[in-house]
Amino acid sequence: MIPTQEKEPIARWSWFVLPVFVVGTTLVGFWTHSYAGASPSVTPPVNAATSAAAPLATTAIGQATRLSDAFADVAERVSPSVVTIKVESKRQGQGQGQGMFGMPFMHPQEPEGLQKGSGSGVIFRADGAVLTNNHVVEHATRIDVQLKDGRTFRARVAGTDPAVDLAVLKIDAKALPAASFADSAKARVGEWVLAIGAPFGLDYTLTAGVLSAKGRGIGANEIEDYLQTDASINPGNSGGPLVDLNGHVLGINTMIIGGSGIGFAIPGNLARQVGEQLLANGVVRRAWLGVSFQELSPELAERLGKHDTHGALVSSVVPNGPADHAGVHAGDIIERVDNDQVVQGKDLLRDVLQKPVGTEVTLGVRRDGILQTLKVKTSERPSDPRAQNGAAGAENGSEGKFGLRLQSLTPQIAEQLGYTGTGKVVVAGVQPGSPAELAGLQRGDVLVEVDRQRVQSPADVAHAFGDGKVLLRVDRKEGSFFTVLGKD
Repeated sequence: MIPTQEKEPIARWSWFVLPVFVVGTTLVGFWTHSYAGASPSVTPPVNAATSAAAPLATTAIGQATRLSDAFADVAERVSPSVVTIKVESKRQGQGQGQGMFGMPFMHPQEPEGLQKGSGSGVIFRADGAVLTNNHVVEHATRIDVQLKDGRTFRARVAGTDPAVDLAVLKIDAKALPAASFADSAKARVGEWVLAIGAPFGLDYTLTAGVLSAKGRGIGANEIEDYLQTDASINPGNSGGPLVDLNGHVLGINTMIIGGSGIGFAIPGNLARQVGEQLLANGVVRRAWLGVSFQELSPELAERLGKHDTHGALVSSVVPNGPADHAGVHAGDIIERVDNDQVVQGKDLLRDVLQKPVGTEVTLGVRRDGILQTLKVKTSERPSDPRAQNGAAGAENGSEGKFGLRLQSLTPQIAEQLGYTGTGKVVVAGVQPGSPAELAGLQRGDVLVEVDRQRVQSPADVAHAFGDGKVLLRVDRKEGSFFTVLGKD
């Protein structure tokens, strides 16, 4: 019995020691091979699947940790440049339909006739310039900007650009942490992007995704060249930055297609260009060729004797416009703008918009299969507030007093508005909180009479402001009405 009693403890002990020995030896060998530079022959033979899984798991966790650290670093670096914008306005109607979402987050249970909302913005310059969406502040009678450090400032609108849905606000603050911008033209589809903003009023929220596409147009604004992302963007994110992993702004978040998880941002290059013009002049002047164009389908390209679909097909030319004077014809295919190749129509739009007004550009035009060169001197887009066919409020003096910008109603603008009346002057812009807004005026209204006299030009309106108040008769799609514009 004594031998039996001695062997039983030894047998049980061996079942415990042997696995520990094998596992311990394996781990030591793995450490020695991976970190001490030892030869693989030092590691005792182990199961192949176990041997491969250990470094694979370690590598995957390491990569995930590095990505997580990158996200956290971006949040720490960029968040001080992001602001929460709080607005008050008179209660408006419903927002955009068709599943598009492009408005600030509206706070519920506000007093009758008062509407409060919040959006996002990014500090554009250290001297207090903040870039955001126009739709965040468009109808606001009061705008407050809250910084990451908790300070809050009353803001004024330095300028708006409804054509691309951008606005610049100014606050009385210095030495602010301005964001840096990336070259959005070099952004790569598939790269990681982060959105920072105040969705549903929850400030400094960060979401992650990828850049899904570039150059998107969805029919929401006059000028579109959107970055598309699957990073979560929600009501209140509007105006906040979409950034890369270096913490540089790639775009300004502007809208989503409701319920789809697809968001859109205005490219940083365009946003920066607009912001600088708004700060300098209060308005944006855009180069214009005076052509309408469409994409080349394979069928169209074949009928036109072209072997590919590169280029923008000119569908119409505005009479007496820059392209008309240069000899551009309907049916021409624009293949180059200066040294840039036009692959799609959006390339033509993007290249022209980047040119200063009055710049001479060289177009590579294919007509009847023959490539030729035409020189075109750009003019200003007629739909802009300071278009060449009309005078702006800033020039006639009404904007500074009453927050109203005016321009002559051209046939092109009338067609865009669907206007068939007799008015000659159109409202090009209304400053939030101004006497013009309090009088009920909106962008697109047509002024017919001032103090019961027919209006022929913006100068007529400016002249009538002599006593500080005017009686206006206004045409709008819903009908005509009278209103008094002036300061109390």
